[in-house]
Amino acid sequence: MTGPEMQAQPDTAWHAGWREFPWWLVAIFGFLIVMVILVITNPDIQEAFNFILPGITTTLYITLVAFGIALIFGLFAGLGRISSNSVIRNIAITYVEFIRGVPTLVLILTLSFVIVPAVSNSIGIDNKDISIELRAILSLAIIYGAFLAEIFRAGIESIAKGQMEAARSLGMTYRQAMQYIILPQAVRNISPALGNDFIAMLKDSSLASVLAVRELTQRSRLHAGSTFRFPESYLVLTFFYLTMTIVLSLLLRWYEGRLRRDAK
Repeated sequence: MTGPEMQAQPDTAWHAGWREFPWWLVAIFGFLIVMVILVITNPDIQEAFNFILPGITTTLYITLVAFGIALIFGLFAGLGRISSNSVIRNIAITYVEFIRGVPTLVLILTLSFVIVPAVSNSIGIDNKDISIELRAILSLAIIYGAFLAEIFRAGIESIAKGQMEAARSLGMTYRQAMQYIILPQAVRNISPALGNDFIAMLKDSSLASVLAVRELTQRSRLHAGSTFRFPESYLVLTFFYLTMTIVLSLLLRWYEGRLRRDAK
């Protein structure tokens, strides 16, 4: 190999490394570092930070509880999508397609102020006894249950049909085979997709502000409206959401990499 050819190899490797370097992550961390400095040094931003900060508890509470309920809705709807019973299958498809066909904000308003009061009155519960936080949780759970249903369906269908047949041949019922053989493998396959939907729900929890739930976005709106310091309020809001989502995204990337290594 000649001298110029030997010189070209490290140059090519260096350029490839330069192109693949996560500059986007550097830019995001740069913004976060600047925001931390401003929170420490700028009294107006520090005031906005302290006012908005308690909203994190409500945001995380709504997201975690709603996602847990959505997993249950999604699992049963996903199983309904692949059911051999045409009635169950069509009910599941109707649920999924209806939710996917209406904007999320419209669904939150409709579920919170139309469906929840109608159901509560029909079962003898005073509509006033249902808190606005609970309405937000139920709305997000019902909405994301439809999205998770498609993820569960795809995960179940990704498992070879021979595994179900083998389980049934060993004397397992359909429920037992699904519970002990199919679902554990399916959940492992779809766990990265579930993680992505959790991050999406965390961001969509900001829509609970239209119900006057005092999560991050609502507290930012209240601070901006009372002080007229809109840049400070919404920069701090961006900082909070970006910090949470970037941390979760990095954890999800690490988990996906671990899954790929384990699969080899």
